[in-house]
Amino acid sequence: MFSYLGLRRLPARYAAIFLPLVLSLIMTFVVSGISTARSAGLSPGFIAIWMSAWGLSWLVAFPVLLAVMPIVRRIVGLIVETRPG
Repeated sequence: MFSYLGLRRLPARYAAIFLPLVLSLIMTFVVSGISTARSAGLSPGFIAIWMSAWGLSWLVAFPVLLAVMPIVRRIVGLIVETRPG
């Protein structure tokens, strides 16, 4: 089994949880940062406001991604050819 930084990789069956986990963490971080900067400005309390917004948005985004990911995969499967040829 391949290791990264001395840590073993998880089995493939965990991809269904970790893909939406990582995606939701990154997307909510970026979007909440932009939204917070736009609404509150880059004030001295910006980081605290942003982290609060990020936490709340992640709490919503992760379960939503878990619920909609199978539907999104089906839609993408209808649009994108999956076999070479």
